This record gives sequence, C-alpha cells and structure tokens, in this order.
Amino acid sequence: MRYMLLIYGPEMAPAAGAPMPDLGPWNAYTQWMIDTGIYKAGDQLAPLTAATTVRVQDGRRLTTDGPFAETKEVLGGYYIVDCPNLDMALEAAARCPGAAYGSIEVRPIVDM
Repeated sequence: MRYMLLIYGPEMAPAAGAPMPDLGPWNAYTQWMIDTGIYKAGDQLAPLTAATTVRVQDGRRLTTDGPFAETKEVLGGYYIVDCPNLDMALEAAARCPGAAYGSIEVRPIVDM
C-alpha cells in the first residue's frame, strides 16, 4: 500500500549568508528507503512565502499569498512510500530526520 509521509516542522527560512544545513541525515534516510525498496518519491517544498492559496467563492477565484491557516508547524516536504503494511510505514516515519524536531503524518493514499 502506498503512503504519504508529510513532514511538518518549524519554517526553516535560510538567513542571508548562513551555511547550508547538513543534508547528510536526509540523504542517508532517503538511501535507506531506496535500499529497502519502499521509496517512490519525495521532495522538499519551497518556503511559505512562495505559496498561494486558491479558493472559489460564488464562482469567483480568490487567491491569497501564503497558506490559509496560521500554524507553528508548516508542511516542509513529503515522501511517498510503498510499504507492505502500516507498521513499515510507521517505521519509515520514525526514521525520518524531521521527526526529531517536528512531526511526520502518515496518510494512506487511496488508489482510484
């Protein structure tokens, strides 16, 4: 079954001149998923400042800069995994480096 691992944490806005964060743990995590055969896709998302929210009200499209909800944790990225069961998906979520400072939502993907 396919699952989406939604990675939530604090907004990580890069400061001007700040060194790049250590991507080693993320690269190792992704490689672990590839090696176990569960990795299907994954990407980091651009900062909230790049987001636009779209709604349709009374037949008119309304757009708002940024996300709609004010929250302390933001969706920073995701992985799509194909696991034999929920226990394996939960194991993958627990190994995610983002779980150390945020939360990982595990959501089954509905096959249409």
